[in-house]
Amino acid sequence: MLGILNGLKIAFIIVGTTIGAGYASGREIWEFFGSYGQKSSYFILVSMSLFCLSCYVIMELSYRLGAHHYVYVLEELTGKWIAQVYDLLILFYLLSTTVVMFAGSGATLEYWSIPYWLGIILTAGTVVLVFMRDVESFINLNSVLIPLLIVSLLLVCTLFLSKGIEQPQISVAGSFILPSALAFTALNIMPLIAVLSALGSRMSRLEIKVASITSALILSLISILFNQSLLKVGQDVLVHEIPLFAILRYFPPAFMALVSLMLLVAIYTTAISNMFGLVTRLKERIALSSPMIVLILTVLIIPLTKFGFANLIKILYPLYGVLNLFILATILLYPLQHWES
Repeated sequence: MLGILNGLKIAFIIVGTTIGAGYASGREIWEFFGSYGQKSSYFILVSMSLFCLSCYVIMELSYRLGAHHYVYVLEELTGKWIAQVYDLLILFYLLSTTVVMFAGSGATLEYWSIPYWLGIILTAGTVVLVFMRDVESFINLNSVLIPLLIVSLLLVCTLFLSKGIEQPQISVAGSFILPSALAFTALNIMPLIAVLSALGSRMSRLEIKVASITSALILSLISILFNQSLLKVGQDVLVHEIPLFAILRYFPPAFMALVSLMLLVAIYTTAISNMFGLVTRLKERIALSSPMIVLILTVLIIPLTKFGFANLIKILYPLYGVLNLFILATILLYPLQHWES
């Protein structure tokens, strides 16, 4: 019983790591699935099946290696040279997704009549202030936020679908959706390598199985409901940088404000987590204080947000998905090549 409970706790860590601001906004689901039309929900199941298997392999490999850091798992999967390349890629991933978070905060506040650039500057300023005080307490906010965000997304999508709203459909992005589904899995596996590699060595095999299956089931349910909701709003998705708002406009203003606030906090805590990862890496190479590194990074990041939240996700997320396809393939093939049982 204890093993099942511990496995469920890890499952929520996996879900929390996957549901970032890009996912919660609906933009990630739309770009990888919804834009391909009605059949896209079936490919969510394909993607989540591979996601489940990948999480299991990462944790099982960490368990067998007794790994305490993701580099051990990465080197075992790809070899030392390629592991160094992906280690560098993680650094760029953190930097570029922080750009996306800042842009997302601007887009979210812009919906409530706060100028886009002012929203970005407010968020950037508060991120810098956090690093002058206590970072860990803000990062731990995710442990409270994510369950609330999961419940909110499930509630919003279920209530919306029950309304029976059907807007005119838009033309689909294409007919061959499988590469997009694979890229979605690959995109979300990269940050999980860092998290799960450190956890697998401290878990039992029962906990690993429970965590892998449960997280995939939860994400499948949310993703399918979210995708179907976005398909129902049709052309309204194109009007909003944050597709979630195309759904929320059918709800009372107070409900919209509450979910918007949760989305904003998710963006904010993700930005802080990314900055924390960047600072940890860069302090090994740069003789500056954490607040000064964050200030320099923030000054460099703000101009890049001019590309817009939707455009950044449309360009960067598929790009990282494609770049990560190699690591996804090595994860899926590893058991066949190295495990006898």
